Amino acid sequence: MTREDAARRVAVPAPEALPRLLAGVRDDGRPVSLAEHLDREGSLPVSRGGGAHAELIELVTASGLLGRGGGAFPTGQKLRAVAERGRNPIVLVNGVEGELISSKDHVLLAQVPHLVLDGVAVAAAAIGAREAIVAVGAGLSRGFAAIETAIAEREHRRVDRVSFRLVRVPDRFVAGEETALVNFVNGGPAKPTFTPPRPYERGVRGVATLVQNVETVANLALLARYGPHWFRALGTSKEPGTTLVTLGGAVRRPGIYEIPFGLPMHELVAWAGGPSVPIRAYLIGGYFGTWVAAREADALALADSDLRSVGASLGARAIVALPEASCGIVETARVARYLADESAGQCGPCVRGLEAVAVALAQLTAGEQSEPRLQRWLEHVSGRGACRHPDGAARFIASALNVFADEVARHTAGSCTGSDRPILPVARKRRRA
Repeated sequence: MTREDAARRVAVPAPEALPRLLAGVRDDGRPVSLAEHLDREGSLPVSRGGGAHAELIELVTASGLLGRGGGAFPTGQKLRAVAERGRNPIVLVNGVEGELISSKDHVLLAQVPHLVLDGVAVAAAAIGAREAIVAVGAGLSRGFAAIETAIAEREHRRVDRVSFRLVRVPDRFVAGEETALVNFVNGGPAKPTFTPPRPYERGVRGVATLVQNVETVANLALLARYGPHWFRALGTSKEPGTTLVTLGGAVRRPGIYEIPFGLPMHELVAWAGGPSVPIRAYLIGGYFGTWVAAREADALALADSDLRSVGASLGARAIVALPEASCGIVETARVARYLADESAGQCGPCVRGLEAVAVALAQLTAGEQSEPRLQRWLEHVSGRGACRHPDGAARFIASALNVFADEVARHTAGSCTGSDRPILPVARKRRRA
């Protein structure tokens, strides 16, 4: 399933309290206009601006909203940190979605763009910003066009007190990292920079910059209207609210699902029509995520507090069910090569370490490499990079060596019988602008 296919297959599961973020999404995929959006949600309470920023920050803090871009940092704390840095802060919305198996942010950009822009307006009001930049991956043409049209609609109606700017960002895996995004907007390459300072201290044009994921700001639009008690009615006490998950692989209805935190994995698969074939394992969290055996994953709740027990997290909110007939080591080797090629090229662990690991994994699939050497190289890569790219890749690969230990043994003996049909994508589908 391509990212474009997933973006068309937005699922609205059964519970009456859902959907929230996907409430405006239509079967035909057309973006919601400003008039339709206001009809459904009403005017944004904070559009009047003024001095209510402290009140907004308290509201977000009380909600317990965590960032939806992978880091899960408390959004209220992030707003406060930027607001306290001084004058003329900037909001930078991360809609790059460099993760190949995720489409959730593209759905929001392409189909409910005014919900996203409302959230940007809330963030701007909370920190006292007059300027907001929305960054979209170059390949997400539908999302870019929808946001561009939505900005024009809002400017015509003079809806906002914040000015919007839209930028296209190169389609690279590392381009969605917040410092890479800031670096690109500042005129540099879309590569992570050495930190500190963090963007909240000194970001775009050297001023305090709030970098937030598309899904996070969309939640701000709903919070401003309905409040923290409504927000906490779903989810868990530690991870309140809902989140969007891109579910792919061996399920009958792959697509985008809005789930409350704490939903058991087996229930999400049931929402997707159940397994299409027997499932061997799940990749949870995207290409910086973790492989988890199906028998363990089915009993887990989809919340970081529960996933930590198996060394996993929701990360990029992308989950792939690997068919029983597929070889997890072959799939991992293909993705390891992709991650090595997507390196920022700024340090030894990325340039030499990930390259060596990718080569060794390819050799292992051919029965020409030993697992202990691979394990040693992964240890040398972890924690030593200039950014998080080598750490994420090493975590993903190490989990495969653990979960698919029987397949490692078969490859070593030259007797792997897994299907050679690829499951995980390692190239972007070209889209017409």
